[in-house]
Amino acid sequence: MNWEFGSMHGFGGGGMWFFWLILLVVIVFLIKAFMNQSGDSQTPMQILEKRFAKGEITQEQFEEQKRILQSN
Repeated sequence: MNWEFGSMHGFGGGGMWFFWLILLVVIVFLIKAFMNQSGDSQTPMQILEKRFAKGEITQEQFEEQKRILQSN
């Protein structure tokens, strides 16, 4: 048998490598989209509490934004 991996062997030859590249890009895109959706299920209040806990906002900013969220 001839086991060469030239232009017409391997993954199917010719433009078949393009198919595999596109397939890989689509899979990566779908994985990223799925991972982003799972993180979007937080309420605005949960996001605010998390930002306060991380120290991204001060207590005064937290209280003001909390008041605004509760008034809506």
